[in-house]
Amino acid sequence: MEIDKLDLILIAPLPPHVWFQDMADFADGIIDSAASRRLTQSLQGRGAFRRFKNQVYEHHPELISAWHALRDVRAHRRAVEWLLDQELIDVGAAQQFATDHPDPGLP
Repeated sequence: MEIDKLDLILIAPLPPHVWFQDMADFADGIIDSAASRRLTQSLQGRGAFRRFKNQVYEHHPELISAWHALRDVRAHRRAVEWLLDQELIDVGAAQQFATDHPDPGLP
């Protein structure tokens, strides 16, 4: 089968600033002010994604599951938004999914 003959829909990657905002929101939402400050500082300048990951995994492993939960729920909601934009699901289904999958509480 030739790929040109398939009925495929292009999925464009999201720009980095979308994922960066998730990290910033996580850093801002952490109750531990020292950890919040260190995570926020890790987001300054080039290499922010790597520094943030290192800060969470190496210095605050207690935050790993909370970070994964926030990152994953937002990624899933974005996937549902994409499906809606492609008219593969209806507005009601997208809204219900968003309602059923809010951002998790942060430690």
